[in-house]
Amino acid sequence: MFEKVLVANRGEIACRVMQACRELGIATVAVYSEADRDAMHVRMADEAVCVGDAPNSGSYLNAANILSAAVITGAEAIHPGYGNLSEDANFAEAAEACKLTFIGPSPEAIARVGNKSEARRTMREAGVPVMPGSADGIKGADDAREIADELGYPVMVKAAGGGGGRGIRIIHNDDQMKEAVSQASSEAKSAFGNGELYIEKYMEDLRHVEVQILSDEHGNYVHLGERECSIQYRHQKLLEESPCVAVSASLRRRMGEAAVRAAQAAGYTNAGTVEFLLDQRGRFYFIEMNARIQVEHPVTEMLTGIDIIREQIRIAGGQALRHEQGGIWFNGHAIECRILAADGERGFLPSPGTITHWEFPSGPGIRVDSGVATGSVVSTHYDPMIAKVICWDEDRASCIERMRATLRGARIEGVKTTIPYHLQLLGNAYFRRGEITTQFIQRRLPIPHGGGR
Repeated sequence: MFEKVLVANRGEIACRVMQACRELGIATVAVYSEADRDAMHVRMADEAVCVGDAPNSGSYLNAANILSAAVITGAEAIHPGYGNLSEDANFAEAAEACKLTFIGPSPEAIARVGNKSEARRTMREAGVPVMPGSADGIKGADDAREIADELGYPVMVKAAGGGGGRGIRIIHNDDQMKEAVSQASSEAKSAFGNGELYIEKYMEDLRHVEVQILSDEHGNYVHLGERECSIQYRHQKLLEESPCVAVSASLRRRMGEAAVRAAQAAGYTNAGTVEFLLDQRGRFYFIEMNARIQVEHPVTEMLTGIDIIREQIRIAGGQALRHEQGGIWFNGHAIECRILAADGERGFLPSPGTITHWEFPSGPGIRVDSGVATGSVVSTHYDPMIAKVICWDEDRASCIERMRATLRGARIEGVKTTIPYHLQLLGNAYFRRGEITTQFIQRRLPIPHGGGR
């Protein structure tokens, strides 16, 4: 096991990783920007190193400074969290060159699944159902039109080298193609340094369902069930839950087996997530694989009792998986709400500022993952998510009520939050019946106008 780990991230995920390290008796090193000098993850770590200016590009994406911080502090490994450098194959390779263990998949596996068009090809060859679309990246708007004519409109262009809802456009006819391809490519290049796009058939009334996998260096693979992630605004998830009400035990087995085949085909080791679209007839299609821990991993932890972060660290240290598929149980129901510092009544406009009061209820089945507290500054430089509230109960209806009670009891002052919107969502009749698709927000509970985030 490692003696010291550098956490190459900020906010709640940095705090989450540090807590797991504490439980394993591992010392931690935080990195921080000038804006985060007094942040919670800095105070929580055993050591901390400033790696640059406030913008991500000058600090949390500054690979050279982060690697230097690891070397000078004597860290043996780096945990990247999610976002930032977590799916950067070059960063993982550079870490290895510095004799540091990257807590995640190999650089080769990251590259293999990181390029979405290449990942689709790998999955087809492995017999994993793939959403109809281009075999490779598109060469421009004219190429995209030819593929769209074969697939039939509507179609979706997506960034080949990234995720998180960026570099995506839905296209309904030929006239929209040129502008959509230009915008998506420009957005993808800005976000990921890679403007390559590919095309998929766009289908409505689908659920976005993902499967968590774990694998080790000894050839062992397991899946930890599925998460329902269909509640999205502009391709950004707002609420996740597990299990998915549309997934039967037999479908869970088939999706889990497909996810394991996907990981095996990619030569994947550590924690990862295989994302599918699920139609109303129980047919599922691979869309991408995320080579990192997911924001929504806590719902799986609450359901299975498995600490995925600790497993990541153990696997990276060369240990074998401690779980076999037959010994993994899915108990009850879990829901996660992503709480943003944003105005839910004005189009989710960001609400930066200083948090003057921070309070959440506690009790059985309630978990709050956060990287802020009273006195914390919410900066415009970073993602506005300030907390993840996760609730567990014996069944979905009870879990919804526990989450509603928890959010009603929360007190956050100094910034506006999306809690009022989440409460509307949890009270929505369609949501409560489990009638959910990726178009839920647009159709059932539109975000009030007033801007976007």
